[in-house]
Amino acid sequence: MNFMGKDKEDSLNLFIVLSRASQWVNAHADRDIRTLGLNRTEFGVLELLYHKGAQPIQQIGGKVLMSSGNITYVVDKLEQKQFVQRKASTEDRRLIYAEITDKGKAFIDEKFPAHAAVIEKAVAGLTPEEKKIASQLLKKLGSFAQESFK
Repeated sequence: MNFMGKDKEDSLNLFIVLSRASQWVNAHADRDIRTLGLNRTEFGVLELLYHKGAQPIQQIGGKVLMSSGNITYVVDKLEQKQFVQRKASTEDRRLIYAEITDKGKAFIDEKFPAHAAVIEKAVAGLTPEEKKIASQLLKKLGSFAQESFK
């Protein structure tokens, strides 16, 4: 006896397929990032600071999808590697920014192109047009799921 309607079944199937696809694409990216001596979160924070400039430490977690408590630890680790430095705000001394160092910029300049190629290879199962369509649909799905979560 089937307790699910067709829409429910399709929704659950989408969830499974989306989760597995994400898991395998992330596996490619994570394996590459580990060869660089970082983990996904460290790389994500470094990439954020490289592309978006200095960020308040308290706001980084929301941009790389992790808790603020962990961000302090990640920034500490990146500071130890001399990829990131902390700077106090000139307007509000309670606000601390993380900013990428010259060493961190050089690291991303050198390593990011090969990392992007790893991701490109991982998603090569889709044509360029299919990638655009998938991106649009997943963005729509993510926006709806985010809005309906509130």
